[in-house]
Amino acid sequence: MFEELLTRLREKKPLVHHITNMVTVNDCANVTLAIGALPVMAHAPEEVEEMAKAAQALVLNIGTLTREQVDAMILAGKAANSLGIPVILDPVGAGATGLRSHSAGRILDEVKISVVKGNSAEIGILAGRGGKIRGVESAEAAANMAEAALELAVKYGAVAAVSGATDIITDGKRIAFVDNGHPMMGTITGTGCMLSSVVASFCGVEQDSFKAAVAAFVCFGLAGELAASCPEVKGPASFKTAFFDEIYNLTEEKLRLGEKLRIE
Repeated sequence: MFEELLTRLREKKPLVHHITNMVTVNDCANVTLAIGALPVMAHAPEEVEEMAKAAQALVLNIGTLTREQVDAMILAGKAANSLGIPVILDPVGAGATGLRSHSAGRILDEVKISVVKGNSAEIGILAGRGGKIRGVESAEAAANMAEAALELAVKYGAVAAVSGATDIITDGKRIAFVDNGHPMMGTITGTGCMLSSVVASFCGVEQDSFKAAVAAFVCFGLAGELAASCPEVKGPASFKTAFFDEIYNLTEEKLRLGEKLRIE
């Protein structure tokens, strides 16, 4: 359904500004390149406004946050807002500590976010429904994650995108369910962070953030499926290599044949 966005992305090569976490910064840069966009990683408060204004999309990821970094995120976010540049928030571990919850809430209050992308616990907490956290992973899914995502989308006027066995993406009116993906994706760290980079890459060429997010989730999950089926994959390390290759080698035809998507 959204296959043409992949071709548009690769033709336009949007610049994606990341203020992201130190654990996955290299993987986020590489997956941005693999999908067809251009990454820049800049977090110094002295330059983030200028860099954000030069980009076509901005990713804010609180995975290894500091107070200074959150201040820089808000500076960059407001600069992006001033030019209508889409901002993607990845509230990693929201609910695990007071600092993370406060920082995610502060960003949502002070910056107009286009897409909030998280797991079921993170989205549930931001929607005010609570959630059990173990580290940065959900201990159990929210009772009705679709409703929580809808509530969050309406509250902030943003697309809420929930990663899980079935991904849920909604703008408060439309809701999409994506069943692409593979359990091997959970054996390497940073897949959630990388997914946010891919979402931002699509947002950089598509004004409809719902369409952009759906396209990103389908591409990302399908690449995981294709990578897991490669005969050379023996474990997490070889899977990760194959995953980057499959992201790079995605085509419109592969998406048409492989997407597992329904929209209500």
